[in-house]
Amino acid sequence: MPTTRRRLLGAGLAAAAAGGMVPRRAHAAGPQPLAVGALFPLSGSLSLMGDESFRGLDLATDECNAAGGLFGRPITIARGDAADAAAAAAEAKRLLEQAKVGCVFGSYAAAVALAASAVTELAGMPYFELDALADAVTERGLKLIFRTAPLASACGTLAADTVADELAPRWGTEPSALRVALLHEDGQTGSAVAAAQEKRCKERDLTLIERIPYPAASIDLAPLAQRLRGANADVVLHTGHATDVVLFHRALKQAEWRPRMVIGAGGGYSLNDTAQALGAEIEGVLNVDVTQYRVSAIVAPGAAEVAAAYQRKYGAPPRSGHSLVCFAGARLFYEALRRAGTFEHDKLRAAILATDAPPGSLVGGFGVKFNEKGQNTRAAPYLSQWQKGALVTVAPREAAVAELVPRLGG
Repeated sequence: MPTTRRRLLGAGLAAAAAGGMVPRRAHAAGPQPLAVGALFPLSGSLSLMGDESFRGLDLATDECNAAGGLFGRPITIARGDAADAAAAAAEAKRLLEQAKVGCVFGSYAAAVALAASAVTELAGMPYFELDALADAVTERGLKLIFRTAPLASACGTLAADTVADELAPRWGTEPSALRVALLHEDGQTGSAVAAAQEKRCKERDLTLIERIPYPAASIDLAPLAQRLRGANADVVLHTGHATDVVLFHRALKQAEWRPRMVIGAGGGYSLNDTAQALGAEIEGVLNVDVTQYRVSAIVAPGAAEVAAAYQRKYGAPPRSGHSLVCFAGARLFYEALRRAGTFEHDKLRAAILATDAPPGSLVGGFGVKFNEKGQNTRAAPYLSQWQKGALVTVAPREAAVAELVPRLGG
């Protein structure tokens, strides 16, 4: 089975990314196209990450079309813009009723995934979640949602473990001597990450001094930076979207204070645009997230080829590893659809649950084994660090392409 073996992307993806040879519309005498839905935040504050995630699906669809499409028919993508939960539900209905899609892919944002998948479940249609991390997405007893990406709680656990296992030894101190503060946006993902961080800090005997939630729409984080300064935090674990990541680090600069380390979580810290906005302020910041492009081929075989295909198609390097994991997840689901031979949910669910790939065998940096909830139990986050303007994987060791630097500023 293709998903169980390490393989390069080959000529199909390269040709597809070059443009022009992948059918987006059927020729008059050819088979009618097969529509799939794509639901991402393509406007609003999450639009950069939404578009980046969509590009991974787009590349995987090109590759699938270059190999003959699905069920002998070329695939077309019907896009929906879901900036929030209300838009997600409305757009999901539109895709089902007007675009006549056979399935829906999404979605980066947990609020989008939660709202849209409730609509598709009622319609008896599969929803393929590629990179929204909130645990709740696959904890509602739904039968037709499947997620390839890791859980937010796994990201939270890894962030706390990083303090105990990576920073404390390098700083020559006991983990219990470090003062750790949690800062997070109060949405589903931020809350799930912070809850796991809090739990793990207690288990690892880390000294937790603050847990500060804030609305994702906040426009001023300066008071929070001052509060952290007053608490004398050694390490700040921050879960935020791109906009508030920039706001937070500018607030730190304004306060003329920084902790010894900031460990981010999620897409806001993995986006190249965030790094460009912050410049030297991002140097040394750690991030726990899905697999990034600068990662060992041992755990993510073919990531470099996906990056090259991305460059050819979009004329720029990838903006985040979220396009990589969305490519990998979409490829996996397309292969499951081929094996099932249908969108019919019982056969498709059986094909997906039968997928078995060991860790390190897929381009997205994960293996595959779905549980009954539709969660991929072999997906795990990685630890990366901004070094000299690039986000490089630094842990675990088999995934690392650089050594962890235990300080901000390089």
